Amino acid sequence: MKLLAVETATGCQSVAVLDGTAVLARSDEETQGAHAKRLIPTIDRVLTSSGFTLADLEGLAVSIGPGSFTGLRVGLATMTGIRMVTGIPLAAVPTLEAMAWNLRDPDQVLCPILKARTGEVYWAQYRWTSAGHLTTIMEERVGPLELVARSLEGPTLVFGEGWQIYRDELRRLLDLREGDAREASREAMAASAVSVGLAGLARLARGDAAGQGLSPRYVQRAEAELNLCAVPSRRR
Repeated sequence: MKLLAVETATGCQSVAVLDGTAVLARSDEETQGAHAKRLIPTIDRVLTSSGFTLADLEGLAVSIGPGSFTGLRVGLATMTGIRMVTGIPLAAVPTLEAMAWNLRDPDQVLCPILKARTGEVYWAQYRWTSAGHLTTIMEERVGPLELVARSLEGPTLVFGEGWQIYRDELRRLLDLREGDAREASREAMAASAVSVGLAGLARLARGDAAGQGLSPRYVQRAEAELNLCAVPSRRR
C-alpha cells in the first residue's frame, strides 16, 4: 500500500511516504509552532521526492496525540482535508502508540514519554509479542514525573522528548524507587512519520479507518491521580 504519513504532535514536523514497509521519501525538521506554514509545502516536496502524486496513494496516516494542541490541529486538518478531496482512507494513530513502532523488540517493555505542561508528561507502556503484535500494558496517562517513576516496574526501555527533557529528574526519582529503566538509542527518541505510517498500515490492513468528526486525542487525568496530586505533603 502506498501511504502518506504525517506527525505533528511535537515541535518536530515529520512527513513520510511509504510503499508497504519501504520508506520512499521522508522529511524531519524542527518547526517550533510553524506547522501551519510548513506542512503542506513539505508534503508536496516529499511526494515529489517519492515519485508519487496524491492520486497514486492508497492510504493516509496521521498522529492524533497526545501532544502539541496547535501541531495536532494542523496535522489533522490537513490530512482530513486530503481525505475529503481524494476519498483515500485515513488511519488515526495515537502518538505514543506510534512511538512504540520505533522499537520492535519483543523482550522489552516500552515506555514512550512526551512533554505535557511544565513538570508533567504523557506516557504509556507497550510490549511487542513474539508474533509481532503490539500490546498495551498501560494506557496513556498524563501527570507529574513522580507518577511516571511509580508506574515503571521491571526492566523498561524509556524514550521520547519527555525523557530527554526530564532525564536527570526522572533518573533521580527512579533511583529512589530502585526502578530498572534503560534509555533507548538516540534514533528511537523522536516521534516519526515513518512509525505513524507503519502503525497506520497495520490499522488499515485490519479495516480500522478513521470515521468522520476526527479530533485530537487529549489524555485526561485519572480521578485517583487527581486526588493524589491534590493531597498536600505532610511533614514527618
